[in-house]
Amino acid sequence: MASMPGAQAQSFCASDGQQRPAVLVERFINADCATCWTDPATPPAARGAVALDWVLPGGQGEDAPLSAVATRDALKRLQALATAPPAGSLNLRTPVQGRAGALRVAHGLPVSGYIGASIAFSGTAGRAAGQPWTGWLALVEALPVGTEGSPVPRNLVRNLVQTQWDGRYQLSKQERFRFIESRSMDVPAGTNTGRLRVIGWVQDAQGRIVAAAQSRCAGK
Repeated sequence: MASMPGAQAQSFCASDGQQRPAVLVERFINADCATCWTDPATPPAARGAVALDWVLPGGQGEDAPLSAVATRDALKRLQALATAPPAGSLNLRTPVQGRAGALRVAHGLPVSGYIGASIAFSGTAGRAAGQPWTGWLALVEALPVGTEGSPVPRNLVRNLVQTQWDGRYQLSKQERFRFIESRSMDVPAGTNTGRLRVIGWVQDAQGRIVAAAQSRCAGK
């Protein structure tokens, strides 16, 4: 397994000090679509946005052109968005509400095919009382423009954690709450571990994205 550059000098990567994304761009591709990955009309992630690239399992199964990087997590995400899987590609843009609160995502180094990752969100109790929150943490492989003919850089989703926080722990409107989830995530075979990062976001009970963050390793 390939090792992360600078692994001896850095044991984890986090979103600390990084610009907070204002827009989440999600690009969905059906694994059956051989030309969708190289489509010159693929929208780039504009300044202030962060992109996620999801490859859906296709009807051709393992014979689909993009089956090697397809994941059922893409179906889970579309279900949460109440959106049907596309026959080709689908691009969605969702604004980040930017409410008061802080979101932090982080990950460690891959070990024996797994990587430790976490997502933590804190804010004021009065904003969350009685409503559930959903945290999403995507393990992505950051692919430069030109990879397999891609016209844009991509954050290919390799694994996903979805967790719900029920908001029942507030004692007063002044108290700050803190939700945190830590997981060991599987790293699929064929992943370039030197390009791994995590992208996380939090949605409220109405499905609005209230915060988003992405990790960055020092020196990259």
